[in-house]
Amino acid sequence: MGNNKLLCENCTEKKRKYQGESSTAEKKAEGIYTNARKQLLISAVPAILILHLKRFHQAGLSLRKVNRHVDFPLMLDLAPFCSATCKNVSAGEKVLYGLYGIVEHSGSMRGGHYTAYVKVRTPSRKLLEHITGKKNVPGLKEPDSDSAGQWVHVSDTYVQVVSESRALSAQAYLLFYERIF
Repeated sequence: MGNNKLLCENCTEKKRKYQGESSTAEKKAEGIYTNARKQLLISAVPAILILHLKRFHQAGLSLRKVNRHVDFPLMLDLAPFCSATCKNVSAGEKVLYGLYGIVEHSGSMRGGHYTAYVKVRTPSRKLLEHITGKKNVPGLKEPDSDSAGQWVHVSDTYVQVVSESRALSAQAYLLFYERIF
């Protein structure tokens, strides 16, 4: 037995029949283990997608924080993860999402501090209409054209302009994507 392996009752039964063994409890312990894989598919795509990355692993009876970097894309196509009957998606259609926020944790499992990287972007009227159901959203302001696409690092006491590469090098804990219509 090993990681991600499960007892395969069908495989074990075929082996027993092939070898002419009886189904005793003692023989049941000598089952065939096979690699396991679990797949979940999306049945309806959301306007906003939030991905939570597992940043810990179990070591015996305790949990340890995983501090290594995990790559994540600026643009994500969810189409390969949608079921064949996915609502609001046509066959062969791309389901694109753009990254606009990253939450990072510094510290240990026992304590630390959360900061965020946020992309300054032009509000998507189509996305806002989809979320609110309204054609006009009061108070919606367009950002400076100079700042659109710029990343900022946000903490309790500061907001600092950073490069896209710095944002993408974050040890992400949460990723925020918005549907690109």
